[in-house]
Amino acid sequence: MTAVVPALSPAATGNTGGVNGVALAVLVFFFVVVAGAGFWAARWRRPASMDSLEEWGLGGRSFGTWITWFLLGGDLYTAYTFVAVPAAMFSAGAVSGFFAVPYTIILYPIIFVFMSRMWSVSHRHGYVTPADFVQGRSGSRSLTLAVAITGFIATMPYIALQLVGIQAVLEVAGVGGGGNWLANDLPLFIAFLVLALYTYTSGLRAPAIIAFVKDILIYIVIIVAVIYLPSKVGGWGHVFDAAQGKMAKPNPATGKPTGVFIPGASQYWAYATLALGSAMALFMYPHSITATLSAKNRNTIRKNASILPAYSFLLGLLALLGWVAIAAGTKPIGLNGKANPQLVVPQLFEDFFPSWFAGVAFAAIAIGALVPAAIMSIAAANTFTRNIYKAWIKPDATPQQEAKVSKLTSLVVKAFALIFVLTLDKQNAINFQLLGGIWILQTFPSVVFYLYTRWFHRRALLVGWAVGMVYGTWTAYGVASPQTPHFGGSIANMPVVGQLGYIAVTAFVLNVVVAAVLTFVFRAVKADEGRDETIPADYFADAGDPRVEKVPVGAHEYTPSA
Repeated sequence: MTAVVPALSPAATGNTGGVNGVALAVLVFFFVVVAGAGFWAARWRRPASMDSLEEWGLGGRSFGTWITWFLLGGDLYTAYTFVAVPAAMFSAGAVSGFFAVPYTIILYPIIFVFMSRMWSVSHRHGYVTPADFVQGRSGSRSLTLAVAITGFIATMPYIALQLVGIQAVLEVAGVGGGGNWLANDLPLFIAFLVLALYTYTSGLRAPAIIAFVKDILIYIVIIVAVIYLPSKVGGWGHVFDAAQGKMAKPNPATGKPTGVFIPGASQYWAYATLALGSAMALFMYPHSITATLSAKNRNTIRKNASILPAYSFLLGLLALLGWVAIAAGTKPIGLNGKANPQLVVPQLFEDFFPSWFAGVAFAAIAIGALVPAAIMSIAAANTFTRNIYKAWIKPDATPQQEAKVSKLTSLVVKAFALIFVLTLDKQNAINFQLLGGIWILQTFPSVVFYLYTRWFHRRALLVGWAVGMVYGTWTAYGVASPQTPHFGGSIANMPVVGQLGYIAVTAFVLNVVVAAVLTFVFRAVKADEGRDETIPADYFADAGDPRVEKVPVGAHEYTPSA
């Protein structure tokens, strides 16, 4: 393909370091609007009391199809998704960036098949976290603790990356370039404080309301961008030619091609395992299951699995903006004068759109951070409260005490994420998030297999989890990148296959093999298999099931009727 290259792109100037007052004003306006909506959410469908995880942490399990759709979309498609996917396309090409599109397509059949069963059994027994389900199914405190700690730790860097997304927007808008902490960090402190306060008061209802604003803005911004921007840089033909040319250029540091335009035979395994493993892992995160359990009935989950692929279409368009930025000559230079690919999409919008529309785009990304950060902190707090505090520290905790501990923990979790972002290099947050994806997939057998069978022995699942965690961590430690000597990526050579692949998938296969073999061993020695508090009918329960009776706050939130 050939195309005419534009004579001059406004992107050639990069970030000049000046504050874009109009864009910043629009960003602040939308931030104030969603902050007000977040606080108002405490009054939306307000129950008699918010002092239970049932209400504060799951919104009373009352969200219908559209609210759940916005909530799940806001939860799964985070601010960092909208920053990182096109940044990966811009800097490394299809294997690093575009795999996110097929993985979200694979994801929804998983939701359709697995999560409706998870919703039903959780509704039947009042489970709030995936670890609650593992405890009820296996009767193993150790396995439950392993699942809970894995989910909690894997979620922490995910929250930090949302703040990185806000930082990217502020940096392109010209905020954060001063020589003191007030200029650099105060805007992020304010965003954190507002997020912490409305999450504390409103619980899951806050991100459910804000997700409406976030998703509408995102759809408007991306659709306008993919229609308008290619015409300004020479058309899609030139966009693909420019991307292919950049990916083929040798990297000065390695002497190898800069990236991958179309995956070749040597990248097939990496591309396929990244897509499959990421799809399997995403709904193992506590925040994904929290958003699912907030639905009012079983059919709501299935409906959402059918309509959520609309986000995959949006993500595909968004990913291509990374290649549009190549054709546009975008220079993602931070206020410190260093190149930062994470700034490429905000910089592209500032270069080519009027300041007011750039502000709308910045607001969409920033609000896109607030929604998942709120849900993630709530999910992490619920996990700590139910599966660590109540299970190991205070077994007789009342629902009111659980809610109080969870609210306080949500503040601590967000504070930790803020400190992490402000004190450590952003690359560390990225590396730990990649490591978290490897870890969380190792809980798949304990959560998903148990939805269908108790054939795997609980002790075998625990050993398999441990083997997968150790192998995945050690292998990821040995991956180097130009930025770091360790934990520099999540792809490594796979045993037996002999090709590069996603470390999480290799660790998962090892996990399952070990669990299967040891199941025979533990069965042979007649090791205790624990008590299963569920019955087959629990996995098909729906709203209004006569065996499920909601009781007043002060007892367990849900209890089987006699």
